[in-house]
Amino acid sequence: MYYKLHIDKRGVAFVTLDRPELHNAFNDELISDLIECFKKLSTNELIRVVVLTGSGKSFCAGADLNWMKRMKDYSYEENLADAGKLAELFTVINSHPKPTIARVNGAALGGGAGLVACCDYVIAVDTAMLGFTEVRLGLLPAVISPFVIAKIGESQARATFMSGVRFNVNRALMMGLVHQISSFDKLDEDLEVIINEFLQAAPVASSLAKVLIAEVVKKKSLEEAKNYTCEMISKVRTAVEGQEGMSALLEKRKASWL
Repeated sequence: MYYKLHIDKRGVAFVTLDRPELHNAFNDELISDLIECFKKLSTNELIRVVVLTGSGKSFCAGADLNWMKRMKDYSYEENLADAGKLAELFTVINSHPKPTIARVNGAALGGGAGLVACCDYVIAVDTAMLGFTEVRLGLLPAVISPFVIAKIGESQARATFMSGVRFNVNRALMMGLVHQISSFDKLDEDLEVIINEFLQAAPVASSLAKVLIAEVVKKKSLEEAKNYTCEMISKVRTAVEGQEGMSALLEKRKASWL
């Protein structure tokens, strides 16, 4: 396998891309491994939070050159199948029911920056460089574009996709691609604070909050959004977690998931 998985006693899963000698670059095997990993984590009820990071100096430097050499001779049909597999990976992470945190320990380029865009919260080391660099190879950030544009918007996508420019974490923070910057010495300390914030949330409610966001942005009118959100809050208020949370508040005690 091209990744490492560690699950601690809190239900926090640490997924580490493990090809440090190649800056954790993608190939077809890594893509398949990650799809299988995230699918298994999504059905594990003991998992509360998933942290995605890289081993070595980089988070993920995009496509593996050896993989690209093979792709160069692919037919259109083979390219279509290959792209479909990559799209499946981004979809699995983007729609993962558990909170996902990207711990960006170094460079995140091309598809690596796409992984960053798919995560719910992103903390990055202050020396990390990011970029959607595909056009500098005559290619496009096509498969990652729905996830990236949803995160940074059309304006920032135009400014970065069309030039392939690499940018630092300060610009990434301004764009909305990164949520927090840390020094390398404090990265894991700051990560723990973030993890603990997510662990305060009721597990089902946290997952449903992600569904809520995805559904609300798709609604075509305020009336549609109103109907959907009223139904959602009515369901969760009467569900087990909602009842427990409100009881804990009124009884001045900790909720059961804490």
